Amino acid sequence: MVDISVMLCGIELSNPVIPASGTFGYGYEFREFYDINILGSFSFKGTTKEPRFGNPTPRIAECTAGMINSVGLQNPGIEKVISEELPKLKECFNKPVIANISGFSVEEFVYCCELIDNCEQVGIIEVNVSCPNVKHGGMSFGTSEKSVFEVTKAVKKVTTKPVVIKLSPNVTDIVSIAKACEDGGADGISLINTLLGMKIDLKTKKPVVANKMGGFSGPAILPVAVRMVYSVYEAVKIPIIGMGGVSRAEDVIELMLAGAAAVQVGAANLINPYAAKEIIEDLPKVMNKYGIKSLKDIIGGAHNG
Repeated sequence: MVDISVMLCGIELSNPVIPASGTFGYGYEFREFYDINILGSFSFKGTTKEPRFGNPTPRIAECTAGMINSVGLQNPGIEKVISEELPKLKECFNKPVIANISGFSVEEFVYCCELIDNCEQVGIIEVNVSCPNVKHGGMSFGTSEKSVFEVTKAVKKVTTKPVVIKLSPNVTDIVSIAKACEDGGADGISLINTLLGMKIDLKTKKPVVANKMGGFSGPAILPVAVRMVYSVYEAVKIPIIGMGGVSRAEDVIELMLAGAAAVQVGAANLINPYAAKEIIEDLPKVMNKYGIKSLKDIIGGAHNG
């Protein structure tokens, strides 16, 4: 009998598999496919202070071993998420959920995190610092050590629940960014978000997505995710949620060996709505194949040799 349970920021999860933000809606949409309580948890759709329609269409482009998306944080705003979306979720999900919060200023991050911190259903707050910071020339919060430190410190002042900072891989040195999060008081690191990508239609000779560029995700980026999780694990003492190209139980174990305490599944959910469920069901078989008795015991295992 194998043990697939894990601990994440002081919360015990029945397994490490967590659908990633933006790929699982607010959860209840998937209940028609299966009982979502099989999940360790899930990170709900990126939520901002004000409602957002998102970017113009087309927003999605298929490409080799992955996809490009430029949805643009479409969501109804934090207040409606709390008053309308979370009550719907409560009807079908009885585990702590991860609240993914995005913002365009430190003040907006603080506002949203303080509100969501009061929600009983929320176990962990995932702060996405990969979005454009319109107050600083369009730079992303997640590309500056100073910015991620400021956001983390400000959010931690108004929250009581664990705060995990979701980082962008579109940086020169992911380790220094992660360390800045830890210095700011983060309880965990979530990585990687999508890589910046582009696809051009050969017939029209124009970019496929209206925004020209978007986030590249899918199996092709798994080696990048493994490398970044491995590097960050050696530099920080706080837990890591690994993600990027996960589509199989084997990918979960690889990221955990690199140092992840839990693993998010993103683009795979958009291709196969049963992806996370199938990965969870396959975990015991794959663990037996590789002589693994407990997932807790393999976290960071690739650093021991």
